[in-house]
Amino acid sequence: MTESAWDPTVLRAEVQATLDTFLAEQAARLGPLGDDAARLLDEARAVVSGGKRFRAAFCFWGYAAIAGAPTGEDAEAVRRAAASLELLHASALAHDDLMDASDTRRGRPATHRGFESGHRADGWRGDPQQYGAAAAILLGDLLLSWADELLRRCGLGWDRVGPALDVFDLCRTEVIAGQFLDISVQARARAAVDQAMTVLRYKSAKYSIERPLHIGAALAGADAVTLDRLTAFGLPLGEAFQLRDDLLGVFGDPATTGKPAGDDLVEGKRTVLVALALDAAPAADAARLDAGLGTSLSESDVADLRTIIDGCGAREQVEAMITDLGTRAVEALHRGRDESGWDPGACQVLEQLAAAATRRAH
Repeated sequence: MTESAWDPTVLRAEVQATLDTFLAEQAARLGPLGDDAARLLDEARAVVSGGKRFRAAFCFWGYAAIAGAPTGEDAEAVRRAAASLELLHASALAHDDLMDASDTRRGRPATHRGFESGHRADGWRGDPQQYGAAAAILLGDLLLSWADELLRRCGLGWDRVGPALDVFDLCRTEVIAGQFLDISVQARARAAVDQAMTVLRYKSAKYSIERPLHIGAALAGADAVTLDRLTAFGLPLGEAFQLRDDLLGVFGDPATTGKPAGDDLVEGKRTVLVALALDAAPAADAARLDAGLGTSLSESDVADLRTIIDGCGAREQVEAMITDLGTRAVEALHRGRDESGWDPGACQVLEQLAAAATRRAH
C-alpha cells in the first residue's frame, strides 16, 4: 500500500452510511411515539453527522493490524462496530457540552441549547433551560445505549464480540470517571500538571484512540499481550491528540473549530496547557490568567490571556510534548509491525492517522 492508497473520506462515508441505517431502524421503532420522539431522533442524526471519525478509524484499522483488512461481511461487521464508537463519542459530547455550558458544537447550537430554543420558540410552560438540560441528558443516555447495541449486533460471532464488549465496558467507565475528574478540578479551580494529565488521559486519550484500537483488535481475536502492545502506540498518541485539542481550545480559529475564540478559557478548563502556564508565568500574569478562567471574556481579554500563555512558553512546551508523544507512539507502531507481525498495510494507515490526529487544525 502506498501512502496515497488509503483515502480517509471513504471510511468516513461508510461509517456515516452505517449510522444513517442504524438511526433509520431506531426511527421505525420510535415512530409510534410521535413528534417528540421524532425531534429527539432529528437531534441524534445531527450530532452523529460529520467529524473526523478518528475513533471509528482506529477501531477499523486496529482490527486490520491484527487480522488484515476485513472483506465482505466481515468488513461490514467491523464498520458497524467502529460506528458504535461514534455513537459513544456523540453521547459524550452531548453531556460534555451541557456540563461545560457550551453554546455551540461544530458550528451549530449545542444539544441543550437547541432544545432550549425550541421550548422557548413554542411558548411551552416551565423553564426552557431545564428542558434543554433534560433533553441533552436523555439524548446522551440514548446514544450511549445505542452504542452498546450497535457493537453487540455488529455481525461478528460472540467469541469476538464478547471480548470487545469487555473493552467497551472499561472504556465507558474510564470516560465517565474522567469526566467527573474534569468537573471536579474545575470546581476546585486548580489542577497541577500531573492532575491535568490524569484528567486528559481518562476523559479523552484512552477513549479516543487506545480503547478503539483495543476494541478493533479484540474483534480480530487479539490476546491480552497484543492489547498491551497496542497501548504503547495508542495511549501516547491519544495524549498527543488531546493536547492538540487543548491548544485548539485556546488558539484555534473559530472558523475551523466551530467554537468561539478561546472557548476553553471562557469555560475555565484546567488543562495541561493552563497548568503549565500558571507554573511558568510571572506571578502577576499567572494571577491574571487564573482570575480570568471561567469568566465572560471579551475578545481583548482572550487575546490578553493567550499572550500570557504564549509568552511564558507553555504553548511551546505543549507542542514539544505532542511531538515527543507522537514519536513514541510511531516507534511503538513500528515495533509492532517488525517484531509482532502486525499487518504492514494497516500499520501504514495507522501512521497516517497518527499524523492526522496530532497535526489537525480543528
